Amino acid sequence: TWTRDIEVVVSRRASPRRPNALQRTKAAEIEALLADGRNRIGELTERDLLIAGTALYAGEGFKRDGLVGFANNDPRMVALFLRWLRSCFAIDESRLRVSLYLHQGLDLVVAQEFWSRVTDIPIEQFRKPYRAVPRVGIRHTKHETGCARVWYSCSRTQRAILGVVAALLPSTSHIPG
Repeated sequence: TWTRDIEVVVSRRASPRRPNALQRTKAAEIEALLADGRNRIGELTERDLLIAGTALYAGEGFKRDGLVGFANNDPRMVALFLRWLRSCFAIDESRLRVSLYLHQGLDLVVAQEFWSRVTDIPIEQFRKPYRAVPRVGIRHTKHETGCARVWYSCSRTQRAILGVVAALLPSTSHIPG
């Protein structure tokens, strides 16, 4: 190309620039809105948790006969799912399972220890991980601890959960149009 002979000079500053007025205003607004959100939500009651967890599961959970599960790479979402499952339903902890989706080259032991702490599920209850082979040009970011898939196998619990989902999401006959 015609630019190949142009020398590029990269200058490095000794200290990072301080945020400008717009950046400071944006940061202050974000912090204020985060605080407002925390104040609006407050502490979740048992009913709040039931509704929030049901909505989370209805939208993002996987539903197979006799199986309740959830997959995400955000530990807060996985922790909320498990808090809901453990608090709102009588479960047998020994039936919980975790499997990880982790790119090759990332540390499986570190990822398992991380997700075991997040989920409070012993590593002995983890299943064989899926080790993804990175494809050139497809994805450049990798989640260092992977994506956790948590599931619980119990037909009665799954039916109870489908009951609260049905209560939260009534039939489509109520939807206009």
